[in-house]
Amino acid sequence: MAQPNVHLAESFTNPPNYSFPHHRLNRTLRDPTKTPIVLVACGSFSPVTYLHLRMFEMARDYVRQNTNFEIVGAYLSPVSEEYKKPGLLSARHRVNMCTLAAEESNNWLMVDPWEAFQSYQRTAIVLDHFDHEINTALGGVQTEDGQRRTVRPMLLAGSDLIATMSEPGVWSYSDLDHILGRYGCLIVERAGTGMDQAVDSLARWRDNIYLISQLIQNDVSSTKVRLFLRRGLSVRYLLPNAVVDYIEQNGLYQDEAPGSSSVDKGKEREASGSNPRKEISQKC
Repeated sequence: MAQPNVHLAESFTNPPNYSFPHHRLNRTLRDPTKTPIVLVACGSFSPVTYLHLRMFEMARDYVRQNTNFEIVGAYLSPVSEEYKKPGLLSARHRVNMCTLAAEESNNWLMVDPWEAFQSYQRTAIVLDHFDHEINTALGGVQTEDGQRRTVRPMLLAGSDLIATMSEPGVWSYSDLDHILGRYGCLIVERAGTGMDQAVDSLARWRDNIYLISQLIQNDVSSTKVRLFLRRGLSVRYLLPNAVVDYIEQNGLYQDEAPGSSSVDKGKEREASGSNPRKEISQKC
């Protein structure tokens, strides 16, 4: 039985005119013996790249072949503008690009703007939001014979994130225990980031951390894409065509300060100290 969700005692705030997207959520569990899960990827997505999208496909293959889970939906959750990362585009542009990418990519990926259009929210609270919207507001999913099942949100991230989780003082213990203990995460190997040593430091939650190797190495990053754009180089086939067209039509990333990409290494450092926004990017 799932542990009580003490984080849900905190009241959620919704952006103006917000409604939770669930048009691609599979409300019927195909295999009643499996646990339904939803993948949630949090990050800057400035811009969203093919690697971000590819992570969902790698996760789907891994889940199908190695777990007793069934994926019923997947979400991109762009970070708030209050993340305050130098060079971060407006939430509107990033949500628009993610939506274009999701609609073009497959029939199960969605974009949730809840995090983007309000004050900064810790990852633990973002996962609680998905838990609330899917299981409380929507009532979870059902088996074909009508039995209700609770959906488990799971964090999907690159191995650079798991490396920060193993660093002392970067994330609060309570948030780590909530994210990894209650929900769990699927970690996709990123070039240049070792996974095994990082996971060794998180042994308490090892059973809830699923490591996914990249069989074909892909080191495309938003940082590199922005650099290409500033230099006037093509980024086609690094991003979905609709995203490239959007960037060109809106003249994005042309005047980003040259040094602003250096901090684009993740969504967050969930520090327990006085500054909750000490962050490094989960996904650039």
